[in-house]
Amino acid sequence: MNELIRIRPATEADAASLLAIYRPFVEASAISFETVAPSTEEFAARVRKALAGWHWLVAEAEGQCVGYAYGSSHRERAAYRWSVEVSAYVDPRQQRKGVGRALYVTLLHELAQAGFCNAYAGITQPNPASVALHRSVGFEYLGTFEAVGHKFGKWHDVAWFQRRLRATPPSA
Repeated sequence: MNELIRIRPATEADAASLLAIYRPFVEASAISFETVAPSTEEFAARVRKALAGWHWLVAEAEGQCVGYAYGSSHRERAAYRWSVEVSAYVDPRQQRKGVGRALYVTLLHELAQAGFCNAYAGITQPNPASVALHRSVGFEYLGTFEAVGHKFGKWHDVAWFQRRLRATPPSA
């Protein structure tokens, strides 16, 4: 990385900066399947929810948010509680500088420490940079949901990846 990157827990106060990173992925790409960017208040609520059950991290460079990664529910039913879905978004001006990798290395460690056993990531195809990022931190390809999302007038595939975080959940 060219700049010193600081990884820290997100706060609701980061919502506007994080949304500024996320909004172009909603409005100009199929990377996110949202079709309308959330409000700052909705984004703050997402941060709050993730912090309550999983983790949400921010990458800062020179005091500015340049990326984030978080864990969220993989599925709602109780038997899925030790699995987590993860996502990372990096400001395009900061991509390919190790920001996403730094975020994921820290996030995956924290999720394992919290007792989560499996991390899953869905990647809209084609997205070779995201596939490379996930593979670089140990994710393995599982399969592809073909034509699963319809955005911008066409169907998009999502490739699914998994990373084992730990063998067993903590004792109850």
